[in-house]
Amino acid sequence: MEPHAEQALLDADPEQLHRGLQLVAGLGPILFNAALFTWFWGQWSVLLVLASVWAVLAFVNVQLVEWVARRRGWAVAETVRLLANLVGSVVGGTATHWHPLAWVFVPYSLLLFTGMDRWVRLRTALYLGVVAVASLLTGAVPSTALAFILLGVCGFLVSEKRISTLRGVLGQVLRQREELEKAHRELEAAHQELQQLHQRALEQERLSSLGMLAAGVAHEINNPMSFVTSNVNAMLRDLRDDPNLPEVMKEYVDDVLPATLDGIKRVNTIVGDLRRFARGDPEAHTSYELDAEVETALRIAHGQLSHVRVEKELGGVGHSVGRPRQLVQVLVNLLVNAGQATASGGLVRISTRRDADAIRVEVRDTGTGMSEETKRHLFEPFFTTKPSGEGTGLGLSVVHGIVKSHGGHIEVESEPGKGTCFTLRLPLVPPLLQYEPSTDGGMRRRMG
Repeated sequence: MEPHAEQALLDADPEQLHRGLQLVAGLGPILFNAALFTWFWGQWSVLLVLASVWAVLAFVNVQLVEWVARRRGWAVAETVRLLANLVGSVVGGTATHWHPLAWVFVPYSLLLFTGMDRWVRLRTALYLGVVAVASLLTGAVPSTALAFILLGVCGFLVSEKRISTLRGVLGQVLRQREELEKAHRELEAAHQELQQLHQRALEQERLSSLGMLAAGVAHEINNPMSFVTSNVNAMLRDLRDDPNLPEVMKEYVDDVLPATLDGIKRVNTIVGDLRRFARGDPEAHTSYELDAEVETALRIAHGQLSHVRVEKELGGVGHSVGRPRQLVQVLVNLLVNAGQATASGGLVRISTRRDADAIRVEVRDTGTGMSEETKRHLFEPFFTTKPSGEGTGLGLSVVHGIVKSHGGHIEVESEPGKGTCFTLRLPLVPPLLQYEPSTDGGMRRRMG
């Protein structure tokens, strides 16, 4: 079998194949009618009846049955076809005094035109019964009628078995094809997941490289800033100790140099925060003060918040246990996202408070907000609403992972046009650090 023929076989259902066989089987009646016309040539009344029957059956089998099938289904169409053939067989048999060539139509109809629906056996019994009665009433030889009726029964049984076998084989082939397609889809999904993991690894490597670069730049800035700080301090000290200081220099001693030192201290603080934030070595759990980490995050994210009004309400939550550098990363991500989502003149507000044995942090903005669809995918890796090249889609995924690793959870409230609020709930001590095994097989408190 040719490849395209095999594909056509797979794409067709059994009923379609059956209808295709019926088209081929239409050649049989043409041959039988040609033989009848030849045999009864000259008997014009008989030929007129045969021609009329042939024309009506041709119209029914080619046009009417297709029309009925489109509107009522193939079960009704096959019933119409069989009834038409039944009438044609009786009329043709009666006109030819049940000549053997007319009898041939009976088993031939049952062999190829019975259909495949649940009424097929009832239609077949009705067809054979009516033909048998009509033939005997119109003078047919009983032995000939019996022979062709039995041949019709055998033809029907052979046709039914053939179609049933064909349906089973095709069903098995189709199931195998579905299994292969399912395996192919699973393979494609695994391949896509592998590509995503590879892309994620590349992104993490790039972010790690950027972190190392930032730490290196901070280190390079730190050295000259140390000289600047020392020199400005020395200059201010010397000017203050000079009893003959000119009047014009007193402004520098009282205002300019102290303000300069405050700016230098701010730069040094930011450089220190950046070095601590960008450090790539694993961070151990330690005691930290969340309000101080909020201040650090605000300093790092200052450049992304310069166009909005920033409010902070720190509730003096005290000390907790965790990985402060990771928590600063969480806060920086949330603050930067809030700044990017908020138009100039809007508000970004961060607050902290202590609830029993947990800490609550809120980062609220008056920005564009998010739809329900966006919120459903918010923490998925590589999901981003930013234009191509402006976001990796990893920020909130990392935030979610860090909060979960601390035993906390994160909630999001947002509506389009009404802003967004991220709420973090962090335990004072991560669950895995609350207890450790003791030497006597029991459990003892590790950190309170």
